[in-house]
Amino acid sequence: MKQLVSLALLLAAPILFAQQNAKKAPQNAAPKGGFRTEFSGDLDDVQKKIIDLANAVPAEKYTWRPSADVRSVSEVYMHIAGGNYFLATFLGVQPPDDMPKDIEKITDKKEVIAALQKSFDHLRMILKNTSDADLEKPVKLFGKPTTHRGVFVTALNHLHEHLGQSIAYARMNGVTPPWSVKE
Repeated sequence: MKQLVSLALLLAAPILFAQQNAKKAPQNAAPKGGFRTEFSGDLDDVQKKIIDLANAVPAEKYTWRPSADVRSVSEVYMHIAGGNYFLATFLGVQPPDDMPKDIEKITDKKEVIAALQKSFDHLRMILKNTSDADLEKPVKLFGKPTTHRGVFVTALNHLHEHLGQSIAYARMNGVTPPWSVKE
């Protein structure tokens, strides 16, 4: 009987050891915080690139546009800021009362950068105040069904799209994006 119990313990030990280790180390688990953590990390990255690029472009180039029928440098940046506010309205959050009505008409470099920063802060505040359950709430975005999470993803898509446009504008004006300058 002792041999049978010893054999059972010997066979069970690797299973118990594996279970104990599985509890200690998550295997391919999503980052702590899930969507919120992933969104915030991506938002941090795209915001830093947009702000760094806006700072790198000379003030005299803020009125430059590749052709008469497209946005200027400052208008692209202000479109980004306006988009952060506009997309938030699909989540039921209105822009701050002090937001200029014609935000895309701001052309002064310092004002543009301040407005960009404020719009990113607005987006972060909304995410912070959105519960995990609220991320799953349905909403219509441009007439199509999605969720609050889908609106946040659309905001990131919009930011990346116009970051790309801003990079092209900067390079056309001889400005290398700061994160790609070789030291």
